[in-house]
Amino acid sequence: MSTKQEPRGVRNNNPGNIDRRAQVWQGEDRSPAALAREERFCVFDTPQAGFRALAKTLLTYQNKHGLRTVREMINRWAPPVENPTEAYITQVAREVGVGSREVVNLNKQVPLQRMVTAIARHENGGLFWDEAVIEAGVRQALA
Repeated sequence: MSTKQEPRGVRNNNPGNIDRRAQVWQGEDRSPAALAREERFCVFDTPQAGFRALAKTLLTYQNKHGLRTVREMINRWAPPVENPTEAYITQVAREVGVGSREVVNLNKQVPLQRMVTAIARHENGGLFWDEAVIEAGVRQALA
């Protein structure tokens, strides 16, 4: 597969398509080349760094903002003004193995890994990463 055919999240090692903000993520590439290539989204050095950032964001949603369900988190992650959020919520809840309004504890490896995997699949139209890569990023986020 050529680079141009890969989804943006794959090209940028950013499986969640996290928008660039003032905060520089661990493992984020802010080089002139990365900034010139990608105006809106973060570019990470490795997919593990991208999965770590995705997992850290979800942990912040839960632990700082009090978002406890897939519905609450995805509504913040992918607001209805930009996305078909209901379909997104349904897919992620199914993959995590919970109801969309059921409380999920992301402070544990398995549910957090399921959640980031589901988001990455939805954001990129498929899953392009090995489980070991995802697991490594999630472990770094929980460390």
